[in-house]
Amino acid sequence: MANIRHAVIDEHFLFALPGRLQPVATAIRGAPPLPQDANSSSALPVNVLLRYGLGQTGAQIFRDTPAALLPVFMTTILGIPAWMAGAAILIPKLWVIICDPLMGAWSDRSANKVGRTPFLAVGAILTSLGFYALFSIPDFASELVTATIVSIVFLLSMTAFSAFSVPYLGIAALLSTDTHERTRILVYRMIFVTAGVLLGVGVAQPVVFWFGGGYAGWHSMGLIFGLICLVSMLGSAIGLHSVLKDHKTSEEQATPPLKEQFAALARNKPFRLLLIIHFIQTVGQACSYTVVALVFIYLAGSVELLLPFVIVMSIVGLSVQPLWLSLSKRMGKLPLFVWQVLAWCLITLSWLWIDYGSDMFVALPAVGEVSVKELLILLRGGLIGVTNAGFLLLLTSLFTDSIYQGETGSGAAMEGSYAGIWSASEKLAFALGPLISGVTLSAFGFQSSRGGIIEQDAGALTGIIMSYSVVPMAFFLASMAFVPALNRALKAADQAGEPVPA
Repeated sequence: MANIRHAVIDEHFLFALPGRLQPVATAIRGAPPLPQDANSSSALPVNVLLRYGLGQTGAQIFRDTPAALLPVFMTTILGIPAWMAGAAILIPKLWVIICDPLMGAWSDRSANKVGRTPFLAVGAILTSLGFYALFSIPDFASELVTATIVSIVFLLSMTAFSAFSVPYLGIAALLSTDTHERTRILVYRMIFVTAGVLLGVGVAQPVVFWFGGGYAGWHSMGLIFGLICLVSMLGSAIGLHSVLKDHKTSEEQATPPLKEQFAALARNKPFRLLLIIHFIQTVGQACSYTVVALVFIYLAGSVELLLPFVIVMSIVGLSVQPLWLSLSKRMGKLPLFVWQVLAWCLITLSWLWIDYGSDMFVALPAVGEVSVKELLILLRGGLIGVTNAGFLLLLTSLFTDSIYQGETGSGAAMEGSYAGIWSASEKLAFALGPLISGVTLSAFGFQSSRGGIIEQDAGALTGIIMSYSVVPMAFFLASMAFVPALNRALKAADQAGEPVPA
């Protein structure tokens, strides 16, 4: 029997210093045996970690690029009003609330027959085709017709993405029963997350302009990034086949019926609370993703600054991953997570002063004259990379821990069911985010167009910065209200001496 160690937070000192933290041990039951030397007592080979992480680059592109750029494509090229664009994106993501859990349960029940590779491979191919199609939709005479077609294509693409992303997420828990080894798995995965963010958010928008802007630019971007998704996701599916074939469950460990699976998830209190926190925070992130391109187009002064911003954010975020792995062992995952969220909120609030330093300039070697405003934007990028990469790493690691806290002892495959619910909540959040931001932009007077970027009034600019700073911060602070309950749930599991559903 392996042990998980969580440092939990004293109820009366929620934001205490590390010296006030108390360790909690939680047992794991029912974990399937790992192949060869990939077990809880030895580190997984680096090549396995790289093969697993590879798929995240394409998955991150599909997750981030439509979230950040599809609303821009719809409002500035297809002429769809902001509120209608938000609604068109919402509908497919409402569908995956149902699709993801069902896909997870299906992959679990197929694990002892065909394995998870067919889900990964088919999902990778169809997701890549869907990405390309999404940015190849022409402008129809009716805004409603155009929005409907975008919504249908996005729905089909999201269904394909579920086939890949849900089993893929569950594999992180399958590869190791050791809590810190799973964090190590996710540290490697964050390398490829960083690459996906860099490409999907930092490079995708400039690529549109490099290919002439307008419809042709968006079409070219869709083709290029669709191919990147294909290579990344399909490469991971093929690369993991030899690892996953040794993880098929026996008939005695067959996955229980769907109703029993969801009942087991509902009894897992740490998982429920983590799910709530994750959902609330992801809604806030989705709000900011929706307008990030608009921030750099209208408020930063140049969309070209987006690429160096994302590069700085990615490099700094990636460089501190070993630090978070080390600190999580010393402080505990939950306390470190809280500190990172609070730091992220302060940085996000600072965007309200984005114009500060616009009339001050400094000369930099090999660069020339740069405004203080631009330097502060890049500084924010680095600080966001530090905190954002950290709390995402820890939250996902806590999620993989919670899978074992819900085990019944049968050893049945349940990773897909957990991942399906987790993924569904994330996609619902990324549906609500564009809707919230779209309504906010429309309320502040943002004007859509068919001819590309147009000038916006001061009210619209206020709506953009509110959607990027105040609104996301409010969601993150609201999520912290559930941390004390999560802390108590972890303590209860420790006092019971084994995973106990509550």
